[in-house]
Amino acid sequence: MRNNRILALSGNDIFSGGGLSADLFSYTLNGLHGFVAVTCLTALTEKGFEVFPTDDIIFQHELDSLRDVEFAGIKIGLLPTVSVAEKALDFIKQRPGVPVVLDPVLVCKETHDVEVSALRDELIKFFPYVTIITPNLPEAEILTQSKIQSLDDMKEAARKLHELGAATVVVKGGNRLNKEKAIDVFYDGQDFTVFEEDVLEKNNTGAGCTFASSISSQLVKGKSPLEAVKASKDFVFQAIQHSDQYGVVQYDI
Repeated sequence: MRNNRILALSGNDIFSGGGLSADLFSYTLNGLHGFVAVTCLTALTEKGFEVFPTDDIIFQHELDSLRDVEFAGIKIGLLPTVSVAEKALDFIKQRPGVPVVLDPVLVCKETHDVEVSALRDELIKFFPYVTIITPNLPEAEILTQSKIQSLDDMKEAARKLHELGAATVVVKGGNRLNKEKAIDVFYDGQDFTVFEEDVLEKNNTGAGCTFASSISSQLVKGKSPLEAVKASKDFVFQAIQHSDQYGVVQYDI
């Protein structure tokens, strides 16, 4: 392990189920020193759950503050705007060799077609510079511009994402294809690995954030991408089992 410092570029979930709270909990349980550059704040308003992007100048100040910190791993979560994403991409480009996990959060923007299209194009620019990407089914559909309705479709989406530059892909199926099994597809450009877990009738808010930050933690600790994903699947399963009304709860297993 190069060192125990690991960074999250992620947003704040006001209810602490996901976002930077999930990232920091996951890092701590893995014995790592977690840092955060906050990409956005959230709040429950009369309009519903709203996302408030961090001002571009402030976000750049955050990144500049971390310029001289040597990180052993980076996890990227919600990048709410193209300009925030551009700054995050410039930041990781300056850190070749550092394992980076990209959770390409797009589903909260599904209804804003123009904004999603621009952010999709920006996120794809990250692919050659990251170690693993972890889209869920709607995000994989947006990124590949294709429908996913079967396991074969998931594999084809993973293949397309690899062709777009992602070294390793995990397409998270959840229970969308099978109400009793949560199905994920891992692809490293050569082999497919399919993961199946029983669906838990629990609150899974924050599961995606926890999964990506756990993978990043495992990579820092020297695990291969496949080993990191396997360990993180178990970690997230336990977190969902212990969830409360606000989201998953990370436990040391």
